[in-house]
Amino acid sequence: MAEISESRRVRVRFAPSPTGPLHIGGVRTALYNYLFARQHGGDLIFRIEDTDSNRFVPGAEDYILKAFRWLGIRFDEGVSFGGNYGPYRQSERRDIYRKYVDLLLEAGRAYIAFDTPAELEAKRAEIPNFQYDASTRMQMRNSLTMSKADVDALIAAGNQYVVRFLIEPDEEVRVNDLIRGLVTVNSSVLDDKVLFKSADQLPTYHLANIVDDHLMEVTHVIRGEEWLPSAPLHVLLYKAFGWEDTMPQFAHLPLLLKPEGNGKLSKRDGDRLGFPVFPLEWHDPKTGEISSGYREKDYLPEAVINFLALLGWNPGNDQEIMTMDEMVELFNLEKCSKAGARFNYQKLVWFNHEYIMSKSDSEIAAMFMPVLESHGVRTTRERAEKAVSLVKNRVNFTGELWDNCSYLFQAPTSYDEKSLKKWWKEEAPVTTAQLCDFIESQPEFKGEILEPLVMEWIASKGYATGKVMNALRVTLVGAAMGPQIFEITDFLGREETLRRARKAIQILS
Repeated sequence: MAEISESRRVRVRFAPSPTGPLHIGGVRTALYNYLFARQHGGDLIFRIEDTDSNRFVPGAEDYILKAFRWLGIRFDEGVSFGGNYGPYRQSERRDIYRKYVDLLLEAGRAYIAFDTPAELEAKRAEIPNFQYDASTRMQMRNSLTMSKADVDALIAAGNQYVVRFLIEPDEEVRVNDLIRGLVTVNSSVLDDKVLFKSADQLPTYHLANIVDDHLMEVTHVIRGEEWLPSAPLHVLLYKAFGWEDTMPQFAHLPLLLKPEGNGKLSKRDGDRLGFPVFPLEWHDPKTGEISSGYREKDYLPEAVINFLALLGWNPGNDQEIMTMDEMVELFNLEKCSKAGARFNYQKLVWFNHEYIMSKSDSEIAAMFMPVLESHGVRTTRERAEKAVSLVKNRVNFTGELWDNCSYLFQAPTSYDEKSLKKWWKEEAPVTTAQLCDFIESQPEFKGEILEPLVMEWIASKGYATGKVMNALRVTLVGAAMGPQIFEITDFLGREETLRRARKAIQILS
């Protein structure tokens, strides 16, 4: 288990950028942070990292919050939740960041650079694999190669600039990762990252992320594997500020891979194979494109959460179906895989079926009632529950209930050709009519009583049971499908059963 300091309360954060819909990989990152925080009695912070103003998408922040509400992931503080460490939106923290930019400049750990995009492009063309670092910075237009008077004059004249972090070469940078162990990187491979841009007076991710984590007293940074290359830089920034004692522990989660297992999961994979990669349906305000979501595709949020939890983490036993409380109890970052996790969307369908089966008929019926109403069916909750009990084991999604039990509420108006070809033989009208007469003559119309009597009658006539009963099924359902036939007749009742059967005989004869 990760070592937790008794003197520090566990605090973790999920910090998305409002640049579009929340990817399912981001949901998993938030989930692991949630499980870790709950297990240790800590806090989960929701922070919005919107320092890249050019990529801001209207509606994205609200979408992310709605997605987490649907999924059942609850935050303790942050944007829209309040708290004592705000503001939690980075665009509202400009003055805070400027203070720390100035601290680095004053300490000689950062410098001002005036290189234009054209100048940088020219240098890349001149030097193969160009990197702005100790080997090239003295060839560039920055405060290390210019006098203070010239720098001040350029700033006063309104010239745009960036502040870069000064990385000393040939220093071993160690990152202790809770999943990957000790990761060691030589600082010479790192470039002097931009920390601040005068154009919008905002920091880049690298500075804002470090300052916020420090000021918000974050103890553990649990994030995707794609951020692992940034970890050495972040360690150096903590040291530059003298914050080594409060540096959080890092844990970089494995990538979510395509269903085929090669490469990172993308929206294109979902479009190609027919599954969503977003929790909720997303309407792109710029293009008008609509992307499907798990909620609208009829997945249960509990199923999505359970499925995601096991993508890259093993609880150490054979248990697959787990409540959120069970996940909290079993979760262990050190049991997360280093290798990427294949996104087996067909397994998610299995999870959804299992969660449908685990819910009471009453819960599923509550979801089904609006569907019945949309098809013009007016019925009681009790009838809906009974219908659900007969067919829910046959569906993977609640949206499939209607196709699997519409015949319980509406008599068939057509009959499946394959079923007719197989079961509606020449003798079917006669045998079905005789069966109707026999059923009508019985004083009790309960399946448990009727079934043995019907079986005895079929045997006495010398008929084939399968032919007689499946012919009856076709008249009641319209096809050779559905639950046990006497469960259907119990649901329909004597009058409706006989009415349907006799009408079908008339039509099909």
